[in-house]
Amino acid sequence: MTAQSNISPQSEYIQHHLVHFNNLGEKQPNIVQFDTINYDSIFWSLFMGLLAIFLLWRISRKATSGVPNRLQSGLEIIVELIDTQAKSIIPNKDTLNFISPLALTIFIWVIFMNSLDLLPVDLFPSIVKLLGIGNKHGDLLYYHRILPTADLNVPLGMSLSVLLLVIYYGIKEKTFSIFIKNLFSSPFHAKGLMLLLLAPINFSLNVVEYLAKSISLSMRLFGNMFAGELIFMLIALLGGSCNDFSLLSVGLGFVHILAGTIWSIFHILIIILQAFIFMMLTLVYIGESQQGH
Repeated sequence: MTAQSNISPQSEYIQHHLVHFNNLGEKQPNIVQFDTINYDSIFWSLFMGLLAIFLLWRISRKATSGVPNRLQSGLEIIVELIDTQAKSIIPNKDTLNFISPLALTIFIWVIFMNSLDLLPVDLFPSIVKLLGIGNKHGDLLYYHRILPTADLNVPLGMSLSVLLLVIYYGIKEKTFSIFIKNLFSSPFHAKGLMLLLLAPINFSLNVVEYLAKSISLSMRLFGNMFAGELIFMLIALLGGSCNDFSLLSVGLGFVHILAGTIWSIFHILIIILQAFIFMMLTLVYIGESQQGH
């Protein structure tokens, strides 16, 4: 008897939905692997990014100086909110001209990606099965995860991009020589021989600070969306238990619908909040890079 046969149907169901469509084929779920290309995460993150750009373009084209429609009004509120936050954090106006639209893009893009979690867990597998391309174990698209922000590679890639912007604008604002000097002379300031002794410690602390910011930025988004995805799977298991018209099945079906509705409503707040936090921390980190210690 193999170890796989000892796995309960519920555990196997959850494990199946945690495996990506990748270049390795069938594989147990893993959070990070450097030899893996998750095609589903790449596709859905790019698709939602292009969809967000297209919708913003359509709204901007139909924008009017008269009475705005609902979409334009909503977008104007978001733009004004983000622009106000950016102006209060970013001291340099030249930097602000690029970072403010970037913050808007991040906010809308993360919301669009997170919103994929509201789709039913088994919707895509059912479509694949209906099309006849996922009937056999391991067939094309048999494994597929639609939520890119629940794949640590996506938030980590975004946070590393933010880290590069932090370093770039830190150098641009202070010049390269002053930026390097600050790496070795802060947070513990000293002069002469003491500065030489503290330089390795200062450098180590600054490197740890940059890495901690990047990792925490990605882990916060990933952790919340991954946990939300797991809860949706557990709720889906309740619906899968309704296989007849017994009192127990009817009760489980009612709990499934009620729990799914409540969690979906609550999850909308998480989707928006996590996008806002990611956007705000991006502004804060870039703003800090342009300030002296």
